[in-house]
Amino acid sequence: MTVSTYARRRGFTLFELLCVVIVLGLLATLILPRAVAARNEAAEKGCYHNRLLINSAIERYAVANGTYPTLGDLNVPEYFPQGIPTCPVSGNAYTIDGTTQQIQGHAAGVHP
Repeated sequence: MTVSTYARRRGFTLFELLCVVIVLGLLATLILPRAVAARNEAAEKGCYHNRLLINSAIERYAVANGTYPTLGDLNVPEYFPQGIPTCPVSGNAYTIDGTTQQIQGHAAGVHP
């Protein structure tokens, strides 16, 4: 092959493009499940920490006022300047369990 023939050959062959697509597909099948699992784990941890924060505010309110609050009582800048967070797993608002006076978890199930 002469230099002039080689210089005219630009682009990729169908086989080269197919190899690249296959490699990218394999990488996606390895990375995507791990990324989804990491996202779900982060949402679970976020829910856990939100519940700790809200339960702490419930206890502070009870000590300061002598009665347990409703979530509406806590939705003030003193306790939650940006509003009471919602569950990152379900997207729903938290509710206070009437027997324990604590946040138990999102609607789909109770977290440890």
